[in-house]
Amino acid sequence: MTSSSWRPRLAALDVDGTLVDWDNRMTDAVRETVRELADSGVEIVISTGRAIPGVMDAAAKLGIESGIAVASNGAVVHTYSPVDVVHTVTFDASEAVRRVLEHVPEALVAVEEIGVGYRVNAPFPDWEIDGTVTIEDVDALVAEPVTRVIIRAVDHDPEEFGDLVHGLGLAEVNYNIGYTAWLDIAPQGVSKASGLEVVCGRLGIERADVLAVGDGMNDYDMLQWAGRGVAMGQGSQELKAVADDVTGTVDDDGLVTELRRWL
Repeated sequence: MTSSSWRPRLAALDVDGTLVDWDNRMTDAVRETVRELADSGVEIVISTGRAIPGVMDAAAKLGIESGIAVASNGAVVHTYSPVDVVHTVTFDASEAVRRVLEHVPEALVAVEEIGVGYRVNAPFPDWEIDGTVTIEDVDALVAEPVTRVIIRAVDHDPEEFGDLVHGLGLAEVNYNIGYTAWLDIAPQGVSKASGLEVVCGRLGIERADVLAVGDGMNDYDMLQWAGRGVAMGQGSQELKAVADDVTGTVDDDGLVTELRRWL
């Protein structure tokens, strides 16, 4: 919990559902408030499940030309601009992918190609992944260690897909399920929180001085870890329960409401 005299030194901001809406639109109020906070001396750290091209898209929308970011749910930490990858964690995803595809053989699979985009077994719906996309078979995708895997079950109910995945007991990896039937698989122990540990170590900032804002279950560890964790209004009850506070929804510019506390 935060005290009345507390003020963040670093703001870790999720992208989709926090900085931008579901159509990747950022409002002027969000852009101006984030810039104002940065100008006041608070380090702005984009912290997202997106890969590096998606981070750079968000940074461009904010008009921030340089900084450090947590990408791929913590598996990649990089500075910009230019992009310099300073930390990665990889893992063998083959067994986890095999177990999911046994139950959902038609699922789409993507593995991250750091700084470039994704290699996929078939095209994803428009705008769901960013960067350069190349098509390969699944065996080739998981033949070598990777930083991140996405499995997308396009025609499945998100809740039913989530129940299926939870039932597989994927204890050897860290995974999150999105608002759609979308599964993110990362190395065990890797999350936005672990990525922010790397960032804070480089910047000499304590976790107690970090403000984190997000809306998805991939933000759960980050909100729990930070000195002040704030859930967006559209987040799940589980996410809100671990947060120090809840702000408005992305459609209500909830991020602006929270950040203006510190200006």
